[in-house]
Amino acid sequence: MFVPLGVRDFIDRAVTAYGERTGVVDEPDQPAESWGAVTYRRMGELAAAQAAGLDALGVAQGERVAIVSHNSARLLTSFFGVCGSGRVIVPVNFRLSADEIAYIVEHSEAKVLLIDPELTDHLAGVECEHKFVLGSESDAQLYRFDAEPEPWEPDENAIAAINYTSGTTARPKGVEITHRNIWINATTFALHAGVTDRDVYLHTLPMFHANGWGMPFGMTGMGVEQVVLRKVDGAEILRRVEQHGVTVMCAAPAVVNAVLAAAEDWDGEIPGRDKVRIIVAGAPPPTKTVERVQSELGWEFIQIYGLTETSPLLTINRSRSEWDDLPPAQRAEKLVRAGAPALGVRLSTSNTGEVLARSNVVLRGYWQQPEETAAVLQGGWFRTGDGGTIGEDGYLSISDRKKDVIITGGENVSSIEVEDVLFSHAEVEEVAVIGVPDEKWGETIKALVVLTDGGQATEQELIEHCKQRLARYKAPTSVEFRTSLARTATGKLQKFKLRDQYWTGHTRKIN
Repeated sequence: MFVPLGVRDFIDRAVTAYGERTGVVDEPDQPAESWGAVTYRRMGELAAAQAAGLDALGVAQGERVAIVSHNSARLLTSFFGVCGSGRVIVPVNFRLSADEIAYIVEHSEAKVLLIDPELTDHLAGVECEHKFVLGSESDAQLYRFDAEPEPWEPDENAIAAINYTSGTTARPKGVEITHRNIWINATTFALHAGVTDRDVYLHTLPMFHANGWGMPFGMTGMGVEQVVLRKVDGAEILRRVEQHGVTVMCAAPAVVNAVLAAAEDWDGEIPGRDKVRIIVAGAPPPTKTVERVQSELGWEFIQIYGLTETSPLLTINRSRSEWDDLPPAQRAEKLVRAGAPALGVRLSTSNTGEVLARSNVVLRGYWQQPEETAAVLQGGWFRTGDGGTIGEDGYLSISDRKKDVIITGGENVSSIEVEDVLFSHAEVEEVAVIGVPDEKWGETIKALVVLTDGGQATEQELIEHCKQRLARYKAPTSVEFRTSLARTATGKLQKFKLRDQYWTGHTRKIN
C-alpha cells in the first residue's frame, strides 16, 4: 500500500487525537486582533475555511500565497490552510525592504499577498492580484465557514512551500520544498528532539524562516501546545516559559545570548530549569555559551545544522549518555560540533572540503532557476557551500563557509548584495563585504571600502546608504577604508584572505 505523505496529515492527527486541547496561544500584544487560545479542532476548522476562501478567490491548487508576517496564529494556521489544500505558501522575511519583498512576490508569481498590519505603510507599493492586511476584516473575507473546500488529492512530490533564501547571488533564490520534504523533516526532527504531547513549544524562531524549521508541522502532529511570541526579547522569553510551562524552543545564537543576558537580572529561580530544551542553529556558538546555557539556565542545549534547502535538518548534536560524566567544559566542546547525521541523511565531503548531503529532505529545486538547481544537485549530492570535516565518530564539524554568505543573528546575508548597494554610492571605487566575529550576533557585517579620488564619504554615511536600500540587518555595522584591495592575477578578490586577520585566534572561520 502506498499512501502519499502530506502536510494535512499533521493537522488531521491533531484534530482527531487532541481536538479539545489548546493548539496555539496567539500573541496577545499585536496590531491585529489576537485569536487568543485556539483548540486544535478550531485550527482544523480555520484551515478548512481558509482553503474554501482561496477557492472563492479563484486561487487554484498549485498557485502561490505569499505571507509577510511576524509570528502569529494566522501564519501558523496558514501552513495547513494553504499547503494542506494543495496551494503553495511563500512565507516572506518581514525584515526585508519593500523592493526585496516586491521581487519575491513577483518572482514567485504569488496570486495572494497577506501582510502584517505593522507593515501596511512599508508595503503600500507592493502589488498583487489579491492583497489583504491580516486582521479581523480580512478574516471575514479569507475564511469561508459556509462552504466545503475543493478536495485535493495529496501528492507528496508537489511543492508545499517556496522559501526564499539569500545566496551568493544578489537576488534570493526560491527553495522548492515538497510535502515529502516537510513530512520527513518534521517527523525526524520531532523524533531526535524527543517531542511528546507533554511538551509546550515557544515560537521564538520566525515562522518564515525555513517554515519555522518545520516545527509548526511536527508540533501540531504531536498535539503540542504552541505559544506564539511575536517579537524576540530575552526577558519576555523567560516570562513565557514561566507562564506557559514551555519545555522546548528553537533559536539562533543571538536569541540564546539575549536570554542569558536577561537571566542575569531575573529575580528568583530561572524558569524551566531541568525542563527546557533549546535547539540552536544558524552558526555554532562559543563553547562558553553552551556551558552557560547548561549551568546558568539549567536548560538542555541541542545543536542542529542544516539549510533552507534541506528543510532544514541534516545533523543533530544532543548530549548522550557517554558524555554524562564529562566535565561541563568538555561536554560543551562536543556540543559545539554540528552533530551526527539525522535519520535518513548521508554526509560526505568533496575533495575541496565542501560538505555534501543526500536525503529526502533536500529541496526539489530552485523556483524557475534550472541552472542553479543543476549546479547545487550535481552528481546526486546536495552541495551545502560550507566547508567541514567528518570525524571518526561520524560527527560533522563546520570549519568555514565556501559561499560568501554572512550569517548574522541567524539570518543569511549575501555579501554580493550588500556590495552592489555600496557600489551604487558615487564615491565608492572598490568594496568587499565580509563577516567578522561578533559576541552578540555570531557574525556581523564589515565593509572594506576604497573611495574614489577625492571621495569624502564617511563610515556612517555609507552605513545609512545601505539602510535606506536594504533591510537594516543587512547593512554593515562597520566600514574600514583602504587604499586598495588585494586581488589575484585574474582580478578576483580572495575574501578568505581578507577575513583572516579578523578571525585570528578562532579555530573556525564562522562564529
